[in-house]
Amino acid sequence: MKKQFCRPLLFLTILLILHFFSLAQYPPPAGQPGSTAIFRDSSILVNWAKTCSIQVGYINIADTSVYYAGSNKANFGTYLDGIGKADDHVVSLGDGGIATLSFDPPISNGKGFDFAVFENGLSDNFLELGFVEVSSDGNRFVRLPSVSLTQDTSQISTFGFLDAVKINNLAGKYRVLFGTPFDLEEVKDSSSIDLLHIRQVRIIDVGGSLNPLFASHDSYGHIINDPWPTPFNTGGFDLDAVGVIHEDLQSVNEPVPLPIRIFPMPVEKWMQVVITSGEQVSFSLYNVQGEIIERNISFKGSGMFDFSSMPAGVYIGLFTFRDGRTQTQKIIKL
Repeated sequence: MKKQFCRPLLFLTILLILHFFSLAQYPPPAGQPGSTAIFRDSSILVNWAKTCSIQVGYINIADTSVYYAGSNKANFGTYLDGIGKADDHVVSLGDGGIATLSFDPPISNGKGFDFAVFENGLSDNFLELGFVEVSSDGNRFVRLPSVSLTQDTSQISTFGFLDAVKINNLAGKYRVLFGTPFDLEEVKDSSSIDLLHIRQVRIIDVGGSLNPLFASHDSYGHIINDPWPTPFNTGGFDLDAVGVIHEDLQSVNEPVPLPIRIFPMPVEKWMQVVITSGEQVSFSLYNVQGEIIERNISFKGSGMFDFSSMPAGVYIGLFTFRDGRTQTQKIIKL
């Protein structure tokens, strides 16, 4: 008798849960009553990402033979476009591409939303989505819970539309220059991070394909359906910026020792690189326009880089560790 009673009760519970999701409505597009969209000039935004590293994805993850503008991966914009204030200058991630941004001082868990992610959606319903993860040490990341109630029976086409009220806690929910806000309180039960010192935010393009081999899922297991394929150099999530709402001001005067030191600065001829941990890193050099000058020079422990033939000016050095950590340095050449 007990088993016979439990089965219909379980079935009823499942029906109620499904009914709840079918009726659920999340905040509407920017400018509408109840929207949580944050405009880039909002006074609640107190800071912006300081560094950004990118791992680009394919323009069509289901068919890597598809090329656009000479590449089968997204190649629009550079990591510099993810740094600083939202300005509609973006870097495209491609299918499943990843952007990792760092903050100094760290983001901190305050009352309400703590940071906002900006994409460049062309309208209130042409949206490209991304997962959001946070970390306090650059190694362990925790994903913010997300919901997509968009139907998953018919693929949203390349230029198809989404409804913001069916999307929650996915970056890209709002149109260009309006950020999607996130609350660190939603991952307060995680033991992997320090919510008062969030130093990295990671954005991961959801892809959007309904093909089970390539599909992404929200926190409830729903397949996330968004415009796909996007077989262009601008494919995937287009990162504009990440703005800070609450930051850890106590950390302003407590700088974290950098794993890489370079000197002298400014540099005249030779720049010395010291990796304090003794690890191997890859060094790439860019000009301030984001154009690459030298790519993937390997250093282990220490090394020298020759600036003697380069024009005087400001350069950006990007150091990448084997585990994906990055450090960006401004370099002044005399």
